[in-house]
Amino acid sequence: MGDNEMAVFGLSATEEELYRHFLRNPGTSVDDVHLLLHTAGTDAARALERLRELGLLLPAGPEGRVVPADPEQAVSHLADRRLHELHQDLRRVTRARHVVDGLRAEQGARTAAPQGIEQIEGLAAIRGRIEDLAFFAREEILSVEPYTRLSPENIARSRPLDLRCLARGVVIRNVVRRCALSDPPTAAYLRELTASGAHIRVADEGEAGERLLVYDRRTVLVPLDPRDTARGALLAHKSGLVANIIALFEKIWAQAAPLDAEPEQGGPSPLSEMERQVLLAMCTVGKDEAGARELGVSVRTYRRHVADLLQLLGAASRAQAALLARERGWV
Repeated sequence: MGDNEMAVFGLSATEEELYRHFLRNPGTSVDDVHLLLHTAGTDAARALERLRELGLLLPAGPEGRVVPADPEQAVSHLADRRLHELHQDLRRVTRARHVVDGLRAEQGARTAAPQGIEQIEGLAAIRGRIEDLAFFAREEILSVEPYTRLSPENIARSRPLDLRCLARGVVIRNVVRRCALSDPPTAAYLRELTASGAHIRVADEGEAGERLLVYDRRTVLVPLDPRDTARGALLAHKSGLVANIIALFEKIWAQAAPLDAEPEQGGPSPLSEMERQVLLAMCTVGKDEAGARELGVSVRTYRRHVADLLQLLGAASRAQAALLARERGWV
């Protein structure tokens, strides 16, 4: 047997080999198929039964003859089934906070600080803890983010985590600085989050000067040095301190303005004529080769323009780039 390429969909090597056999020999009998594939009869019988259950083998009259399901339909069905299983696994994982609590207890005195405060050192460790806290959040995430812009890398890292939280029903309330809206990719990402259900407000620089994160009103993370967030962070679990920081957040939130009330950073398109034509091609032409041919450029040049446009718009896909460009009146 060759590589088990369909293992990603949950098929064993024997099941895949049987399905491929009937693709090559549709309408043949299942009798003695184990001899053709050099596998045990019991293994082949189990594999045949599962392929029938999955709808990959269909009866074709008497004498045990079968035909395989169309490959495209089969893969689509298997992918949907596998994604459903993964979604169920994810739901079980997100409810397993008690496992993390137990593992934290194993760390002993280092994390069980007498004041309920833990110091985290290093940017990688801080990012890892933020991802853990967001992943296991159940109810609400509050944050004040004083950045002036988000890099494409930051957006790419944050998008799946934020959207996954929103999809799970976690309430996200976020305050950002008004100047962040001057950066098109950052503004586009914030509006994307709003469209997905996040509540975002904008504040002047003096009102959103320091970063703070609150998870489920039980855990707070603040930078050790607001002027240099890479130095480290403090993670607080003590109820009194958490309550005070939540009160500070609510004050900042009350003074901030809803993102929806802020005007879009529109104005004339910043695109060159070639970029505008590439953007139009992205909206109307399916393949890069066709788009490049239509514009009279090489495929390599066309793809370079596409990559530049995705970065400029802060988009994760071509479809999203086209949507954002239309919203801004660029096409």
